Amino acid sequence: MAANTNKAKKPAAPKKPGGISDTNLLLTITIVVFIVMYAGAMILLGSGFLRAQTFFNILNNNAGLILAACGMSLVMITGGIDISVGGVAALVSMCCAVYLDMKGGNVAVSVLIAIAIGLGFGLVQGFLVAYLDIQPFIVTLAGMFFARGMTTIVNSKPFNVTNEGFVELKGTRIPIPGLGTYNKKGVYVDAYLEIGVIVALIAVVLFFCILRWTSLGRAFYAVGGNKQSALMLGINVKRTKFIAHLLCGLLAGIGGYAFFLHVGSGSPSHAMGMEMDAIASSIIGGTLLTGGVGNIIGTFFGVLSLKTIQQIVSSAGLDQAWWTGITVGAMLCLFLVIQSVVLARKKKAS
Repeated sequence: MAANTNKAKKPAAPKKPGGISDTNLLLTITIVVFIVMYAGAMILLGSGFLRAQTFFNILNNNAGLILAACGMSLVMITGGIDISVGGVAALVSMCCAVYLDMKGGNVAVSVLIAIAIGLGFGLVQGFLVAYLDIQPFIVTLAGMFFARGMTTIVNSKPFNVTNEGFVELKGTRIPIPGLGTYNKKGVYVDAYLEIGVIVALIAVVLFFCILRWTSLGRAFYAVGGNKQSALMLGINVKRTKFIAHLLCGLLAGIGGYAFFLHVGSGSPSHAMGMEMDAIASSIIGGTLLTGGVGNIIGTFFGVLSLKTIQQIVSSAGLDQAWWTGITVGAMLCLFLVIQSVVLARKKKAS
């Protein structure tokens, strides 16, 4: 019996020296593609991309998307999806705009309102997905429609916010010394970042650390990789999925406020398509739709890549909307093919 047992046990294959994980491989590809793309734009399109402020403006314009995409990646790593983030961002913008401009509110409370709205959506959607086992696409589709409808109910007309405290916060700039340029009058102007970008970068670093070095992060990957194996390892799958949706809702709320801080207005049409951009950024950043693989740093570079290609198309004089759609679609196809190759490699290795 002992001999048979020893014969049945096959020794584990040694790990290949210098091997790279699927997550790190996809992250490396994303970063390389972004660097090549941006360097090509600097060489071929000239001065616009040579200015540091052009790069910083990509961050300034998309701080809200970076936050929403981080939340999307957390959910996608667990094997789910959340298409309500754009609706939540619009609802946050409108509620905060109405509170500040029509109710004479203050900025601190408006931030709490944004967080409360995001947490509310995260709690409800997380409970329905994790504990009632309803498909996340259906749950968050309902959440998207609800958020968009509520945005119009709160106020149906777009308007700019004139609250003094908010206007002062919106106008705050963090100068980046040494990277400015001279304007047409010969005056040196520092490059700058907006407050929302700082919040987004803090979130990227924080959730990168959570995914990489905490048991919760390992649980996200385990649940997305194989739910049954995660259960056998003693991981509470339902709680893990719930936390992922809760954090996604929270980041959507904060991202909505960062978006609001950038545009300075409320409108039912705000953040249209943000959910699709968040999904695209996550995929470009190396997050697999099937779950179990992904990286927040990759998502950050996914946002940069997505918005850089859109800016390249615009700078090349192709202003028609369909050219942007074509280029983004082509980029998504490229990264989906890369992901398919990685999946095939993973199956072959196993």
